[in-house]
Parts: sequence; structure tokens; C-alpha cells
Amino acid sequence: MGKFYTIFSLLVLLIISQQVLALPTLPLYTNSRWIVDEDGKRVKLACVNWVGHLQPMLAEGLSKQPLDKISKKILSMGFNCVRLTWPTFMVTNETLSSMTVRKSFESFNLHESIAGMEVNNPFILNITVVQALQEVVKNLGQNNVMVILDNHVSKPMWCCNRYDGNGFFGDRYFNPHIWLEGLSKIATMFNSVPNVVGMSLRNELRGPGTNDSAWYNFMQKGAALVHDANPKVLVILSGQDFDKDLGMLKNRPVNVTFKGKLVFEIHWYSFAATNDWMNGNPNDVCASQVQYLRDHAFFLLDQGYPLFMSEWGVNLKENYVADDRYSSCFFALAAELDIDWALWTLMGSNYYRENVMAMNEYYGVLNWDWSEIRNPSFMQRLSSLQFPFRGPGLSDHEQYDVIYHPFMGLCIPKSPDAPPVAPVKLGSCVEPEAWTYTPEKNLQIKDAYYCLQAVGAGKPVTFGTDSDCKSPNAKWERITSSKFHFSTMVNNSAVCLDIGSNNTIVTNRCKCLTGSCEPANQWFHIIPSTIRYD
Repeated sequence: MGKFYTIFSLLVLLIISQQVLALPTLPLYTNSRWIVDEDGKRVKLACVNWVGHLQPMLAEGLSKQPLDKISKKILSMGFNCVRLTWPTFMVTNETLSSMTVRKSFESFNLHESIAGMEVNNPFILNITVVQALQEVVKNLGQNNVMVILDNHVSKPMWCCNRYDGNGFFGDRYFNPHIWLEGLSKIATMFNSVPNVVGMSLRNELRGPGTNDSAWYNFMQKGAALVHDANPKVLVILSGQDFDKDLGMLKNRPVNVTFKGKLVFEIHWYSFAATNDWMNGNPNDVCASQVQYLRDHAFFLLDQGYPLFMSEWGVNLKENYVADDRYSSCFFALAAELDIDWALWTLMGSNYYRENVMAMNEYYGVLNWDWSEIRNPSFMQRLSSLQFPFRGPGLSDHEQYDVIYHPFMGLCIPKSPDAPPVAPVKLGSCVEPEAWTYTPEKNLQIKDAYYCLQAVGAGKPVTFGTDSDCKSPNAKWERITSSKFHFSTMVNNSAVCLDIGSNNTIVTNRCKCLTGSCEPANQWFHIIPSTIRYD
């Protein structure tokens, strides 16, 4: 793996892995919109989805690599938890729950996968699929990785479409009473397993049968049942319309008797608006998509509930216009709100998906044989979101602004040299410079009276002081609907913040203000933080 990484990215991943090396003091609770440990300190969930809900009913990849090696790789990539998916019928159907892994794979003629497990995980073949789930969770715990158990489907299969019979209460495969039975069994099974920190009640409720009345009825019953069976876990509730809509909660909260354990989840992918991302102006599409999320989900943060972005992701094989534009918007929002999240997905390939054996999964952070990281530059970028910017118990510093570049996943770091000597460059977000965006629209180093000013197109920004900060070339307007373009005037010409060579911050003519285009280099965002490493 090391041959693919720059020295910078290795250092960043080392810092992240050190931060998540040990489990927090468990169990976890909620404190208003934050998830915290038993000491009241914020715990940011930086998770990856690991699929186990498909027909073979086994966590993917065990034919490719040893279980312990996969768990260690998860931690080394900076993830502190796994959202592990499971199907209801695996624990409620006696024929399935008593089936060994070998028999399960033989029933789909997956003999190559069996041969791979005989090499990499021979112990897994002759235990039941339910015991195999327990072994995966146990090994993740031995490697200090937290687990959120996600009830993804009832009938084991790939998810999701509106008419697959797995979408909503009362659908062909979604008997709510059997679903409750499955939740109870899993909650009880993992009652004394400390690294199981949460249970997600159901993935992506959807389909023509969806309605608020049934949602409240059964989700409240499921939440109460899970909490009664395992009061230590966070209880995570998904929304409707493929988990894009929690808007009904604006006026009617969930009625549960327990406090401090309730979390909501939301999903967001580019394919929620593929044509818009492909053909529209990314500033306008990002602003519109973010407003939808605020209206349908993120209002819950203001109501004092944690919101978990339990699925988001991009195709990591090659450049896709929609994903490229969406991802910068996602990174900006995720950093601004400092949300908990779970990336889709870990798996580089599937045993058996939609009647295809050994399908390559291009959303997977690992490659087809699970041996290497598929896209190291993406993982370097992701590291900026794997640690918290704020939250209870982390720092007693007052809030300040961080200047963040979502396309690079970098910030303006704290410089060892005092301005105006040091060039202004992007670097790690682990120790960012403390800024403030003043009412006068200066980008000013907090408590230092140095402000950014433009010199001209193609030239690096410089620091100004006192009277310099009153000049037009030190006033930075957020000129687009996304609010990511920072523009100022130099010699009566508008220029915007941009990235030059060696990550130096320069100004150039503002681009991509209209039309279908690529603005990411000129997208900067101001995000709040209270974490200081002085």
C-alpha cells in the first residue's frame, strides 16, 4: 500500500489512526446533536459500510483476505467504525439461520469463493451464517473498531428499488412482526458486545406503500424493542423515500420513553439529481441540494438530535462528472456541519450480486481482491473528515473559522512562520489556522490583525495589516449561490481565490459562475471549529 502514498498522506493517515487507535469509553450516548462517550466527550463516527445482507449472508471479502487483515486495514485507513449490514431472514428463518457458510455458498454454486475462504478464513466455512456475523463483529472489536448493525433488507438480496418487496412495512418480504422479531434477536445477541455501539432499525424505507402513520407506529415500536433488549446501543431511525426524507419530524417528534440514545440517519448520493449535476451549474445544484437536505433532515440538528449520514459515496474507478461535482459539495457540507457519516463502501467486490459472481464494486475503497486501496488520493482527501472540528469535551477554545478546500480536502494550516513571511498554502486540517470572516468581509487571522489580500490574476495572495485590510482587494465577497467562490477586486477586475502550484493559494479570474462547468478548484468554504492544538 505504501508505494501509492505521498509522505504527506501517510502522515495524515498516521495522525488519524493514532486518534482512533483505542475505543472511546463505551457505551455511547447523545448530548443534543452530538454523539458522546461515557465521559461526555464527543465521538465522531467516521464509518465505512461493510455489506453482509446479500444472498450468501456473509460479510463480503472473506474469500479474498483474512478477516483480521481486513479489520486492521479498516483502522489503518482512518475509519473508527463499520456499518455492518444484515438481512432479517438470516435470524428469523430457521433454515437460513442454521445454515453453515459452506452450505450457503454451495447453494449459489460459489465454489471459487469457498476455495478462497479455505485459504484465507477456513474457520468460517463450517460455522453458521449467524455465528459468522458474530465472528466478524468480534474481530472488529479486537481491532478497536466500533460496529453499527444495520437491518438492510428482510429477504437477502441487493438493495434497493421501489418494488423489490423489501421496501416498506407490509411489503411482500417485509412483515413488520417478523422484522421486530429479527431486531429483538440481534439486539439480544449483541447485548454484551461492547463494540456494537448502535443499531439501525431499517435501511431506506421506500415504495408505494410508504406513509407517515405506519412509519411512526412501527419505527417507535422497533426503537422501544431494541432499547429494551439492549439499552447500551444507540437506536438509529431512517427516513422515507430511500432515506432522503425525515421532514415529517418537523412537526411531530418520535415518541419514545428513553433519552440520550436516539439518532436519525439520512442518505445522499449524486444520483438523487444526476441530470442536474451533469448539466446544471454546480453552484446552483449544490445550493439546491443542500437546501433540500436542510429542509428534510438537517433541521434535526437544530432540534437537538444527532444526524448520521449513514450512506454517501462516489465511483472511485474514474472521473464521473456528476460524482466529481457532488463530492465537493458533500465535503463542504460535511465539514461545515461536522456530521457523523458512513462511506459506501468498503468492499472491492461481491461474492454474488444480481446474479453476477465476483462483481467489481467501483464504489469500494478497496480493489477487487481487497489487497490495496483503490483510490489513494480519495482516501487522502477523506482524512479531513475523519476527525472532529468541534463538539463537547474536546476543547475549551472559543469558536473560530477554518478555511477549507473541499475538492482537495485540505485547509490553511497553522504556519510555524508568522505572517507576512509565510506563503499561504493548503495543508492538513489537523492543525488549521484560526481565521475569522469579519463583518467587513475580511479573511483575517483571528487575534492577529493580518488579512488576506489579492495582488492580481495568477499571483499568490499576501497578508495585509491595518489600512491594507480596508482596501478593495482585501474584501472577499461570496458571489455564488453555493457561497464557495470568494471574490475581490484588483484594478477594477474581479478575481477569485484559486489553487496554484504546490497548493499555494492564488487568485485568478472567477470561473464557472454560470453554465455546466468545473468550479472545484475555486471552491473554498468557511467552517466552524473549536479544536486547537497549541
